[in-house]
Amino acid sequence: MRKTTNSFLFILILAAVSIDCSFGQVSNPEKIKELIRKYKTDPRGPYLDIRWFCKDGTTRTSHDPCPDQEGNQHARYKDEVRLLANKEHVFLGQILTSTDESEFWDENQAQSRLKQYQLEQYLFNLDDGWVSRRAQYYRGAIQVEDENAWGLEFYQWLLDDPQKLNTHFFLIRQSAKDIPHKADNNNAQLVRTLSSEIAEVMPAFQDLRIRIHGMPDKSVIQQVIQFRESNRNTITASSSALFDELISELQIMFRPFQISDIAVYRKRLPLNLEADRILLSFIQEYPKLSTPSQRCQLISHTALLIRREITTPMKSPARLSLIDVSNKLESLINTEVVQWKPVTMTELLSQVYCLSEAAAGFGFIELWEWEHISKEMQIPAGKKISLRELSQFSENGRNVAEWGAGMVRATYTDVINLFSDFEPLASGFNDDRVRSSVLLHLGYAVSRLGDAFSHEADFSNNVLAIPDQSSIHGLNPGYASGQLIVVSESLEEVNLSPDKIYIFLRAPENLKPVAGIATVSEGNMVSHVQLLARNLGIPNAVVSRENMEAIKVFNKLDVFYAVSNKGTVIIKPWFTMAPWEFDLFKKKKERSEKISVPVDRILLDNPHIINLRQVDASFSGKICGPKAANLGQLKKMFPENVVEGLVLPFSLFRQHMDQIIPGQQITYWTKMTSIFKEGESMRSKGQSEQNIESFLLSELEMLRGLIKKMPLLPGFRDELQQQFIEAFGKPLGNVPVFVRSDTNMEDLKDFTGAGLNLTVFNVLEIEKIYQGIRDVWASPYSERSFKWRQRYLNNPENVFPSIVIIPSVNADISGVMITKGLTTGRDEDITVAFNKGVGGAVDGQAAESWLLMKDGTDHLITPARESTYQTIPSTGGSMHKQTTFEQRIVSPLDILSLRNLAARILKELPNAPGVNTKGPFDMELGFLNGKMWLFQVRPFVENKQAAASKYLDFITPAFDGNDHVSLDLKI
Repeated sequence: MRKTTNSFLFILILAAVSIDCSFGQVSNPEKIKELIRKYKTDPRGPYLDIRWFCKDGTTRTSHDPCPDQEGNQHARYKDEVRLLANKEHVFLGQILTSTDESEFWDENQAQSRLKQYQLEQYLFNLDDGWVSRRAQYYRGAIQVEDENAWGLEFYQWLLDDPQKLNTHFFLIRQSAKDIPHKADNNNAQLVRTLSSEIAEVMPAFQDLRIRIHGMPDKSVIQQVIQFRESNRNTITASSSALFDELISELQIMFRPFQISDIAVYRKRLPLNLEADRILLSFIQEYPKLSTPSQRCQLISHTALLIRREITTPMKSPARLSLIDVSNKLESLINTEVVQWKPVTMTELLSQVYCLSEAAAGFGFIELWEWEHISKEMQIPAGKKISLRELSQFSENGRNVAEWGAGMVRATYTDVINLFSDFEPLASGFNDDRVRSSVLLHLGYAVSRLGDAFSHEADFSNNVLAIPDQSSIHGLNPGYASGQLIVVSESLEEVNLSPDKIYIFLRAPENLKPVAGIATVSEGNMVSHVQLLARNLGIPNAVVSRENMEAIKVFNKLDVFYAVSNKGTVIIKPWFTMAPWEFDLFKKKKERSEKISVPVDRILLDNPHIINLRQVDASFSGKICGPKAANLGQLKKMFPENVVEGLVLPFSLFRQHMDQIIPGQQITYWTKMTSIFKEGESMRSKGQSEQNIESFLLSELEMLRGLIKKMPLLPGFRDELQQQFIEAFGKPLGNVPVFVRSDTNMEDLKDFTGAGLNLTVFNVLEIEKIYQGIRDVWASPYSERSFKWRQRYLNNPENVFPSIVIIPSVNADISGVMITKGLTTGRDEDITVAFNKGVGGAVDGQAAESWLLMKDGTDHLITPARESTYQTIPSTGGSMHKQTTFEQRIVSPLDILSLRNLAARILKELPNAPGVNTKGPFDMELGFLNGKMWLFQVRPFVENKQAAASKYLDFITPAFDGNDHVSLDLKI
């Protein structure tokens, strides 16, 4: 349930949302920046000269045409441009003519070259030609008729394959907005003829003539008008007539879309096609409709029908016609919806539904996503709607808007990242695509609906009096105070502080302790970062990109920040706090008790490797951590669904730590304990916590380096090799494995260490496995892990790591299941989040998330919006593959398996020895060839103090979902 207060630009929430810098980077961005600066002032820009490119593969000078005119004339790239393309896969000043279609489609690089072309068109229009600032007037460099002819051939090649259209509908449809593909007609020929005639008698017109013969856009009309006005005194009567005719023809060329134009596209469709009937019906019905609402509803419905029909058997020219019609319909609905001004609740609900349907028709969400969510967006047949239904309808409209913006981000983030290294203007491309789309208008409508719900339910956010708070909603309840920091620069440049509140584009995967967070992109609700924040009562909310920009003026202001149990958000200046809000922090400090890691039960007398089959939940905290103990318990309960494994207990770590450090006269263990003792000594002498922490971090970093080089005992090596063969059936080095950390600080009653320590991923080679063991033993002494422990644990020096070694499972899909409804708060529901490949959902990915309701219904929370997924080859390591979203990740059969698993876990696991909770539980799992594999189970730990706070209860809006609102209500 999302709460809103004001209205307006809601959809831009994710338009320019966080750019994940893990995508391809160029090796020398400064060199490319210099090239761009040079090309902007170069009359030839990125081009070397003009050549004839002949059909036989030969190249001739501009004055030596191809035999029988079998070729095309256009510019040739500078050598450095060609080198950049070959070395860095960066393409500047792309000329389509003579380009190989498959190379331009660039399938192995996720269509990067095609996307770069689109991005460059954006930069061309935004930055006065960009790299072609002066080269746009380089005569003969680009021939518009040849570019159009190539575009037609490209789409004929591309659209011949319905599978490409099915998997890349959104990208192909968007590309058709940028790639020229109009058949040459009399109007275009006349425009070129007229401009040539004018240039012959007025040489000063030559630059405009070149522009018109190249790649003109609508702005050229005004340029011609301005040229005529500036040269009026020298223009003859006959030339003036040419100007009049040229301007008239240009206006025809760039006139707005008209319904009658669809008849032109129908000519490419066979008469027996259903698509032809759809277009004919639209042409006949549209003029009869008298209101913008009726026309918008017909447009959206027609767009959806076209999308469903376009992959049925037909020739590629017919498919291209339907793509063009779809783009024209979006322009038309963007014009019409401005005139549609709903005045009643029914009309507003109809508008949200209509624009959501249009978003599906135009490819911003997938068809299966629309089929699922549209069932939950039905307007009641009566005269009233309950507040619960109104809230859900508003939520679903917001979901469509966010999913659509996520589609833009997922499609273009890779090339935006690539270009952002050397061209900052590229970062605006996502935002531009959303602002020019139907999503913008859907955002307006959803914001307005959210405001209407907030007013009727008496909900409101209170965030620094900024405008347009509709899109702000809380994720984790809690309250905090501290300096507000808006992080718009690279996360690597920010030194996070535990007493500050941060607003990020996207929360860092390795989040260090902070007082509170808000993000533009929430990732997914079961990622390690989100679970950690939920467990520790760190207030956490989602804001829009516009909200973030508005909050920037309050950067470094001391604020009070609270998120209610129902998701309303308060951020206000510290000095405006009420007395009872100040009292919160006095009481919080009084009752703030650190947790002690229990060490009295640890058994260190048997330093030997244990087979996972011999482990159960009773081992937790005694012999190994809960990860190994619970996995062993799962192995007993589900022997066919849990891999074999080896456990390196606490005692093996301690045995190795008792070695003398090479070159020193002290053991690793004594070295570690002395560091913490010195820290306590500094504290007793009154030194500042900052100085103490700096000392500890510096010393622990050195200790970590020593452990990573620690000699492994010969007996341990021999035992591991023997146990490896017994467990996995092959010698060490023949089976790729995960080496997973498992400390006694994880999954305590009031603290979860989710994601704080290291997992070594899919390692095969023997020495890399040994090194992985050292690295995992060293990981509790990393800065991030230590800071979380230091803040919440009394005895951080008593952290013992055990290790679980399990064979790699190259899952088709993987993710997390929590036996509780995180969005409903009900223990009877289940929350799941999955991505393709391995490691799904846990690292903040935009995962496919479902709420599995007690009544047997499944609610799609979010679809996946990650364009790549991780796989693990049998040779070790990992690799990323591209993916698309036209099919759901978690099948109905998978969901049935998850429901059955959850029921059995909740029934049997609480009765296992050593398990001291009845749930809920947090599980990591995957499916390979339809078979479920279980990787981890642990108690799902929430911050009961935050959830039960009287203050949070006080600021949590209460409403009766059964109360009704009239559908005739004026809004």
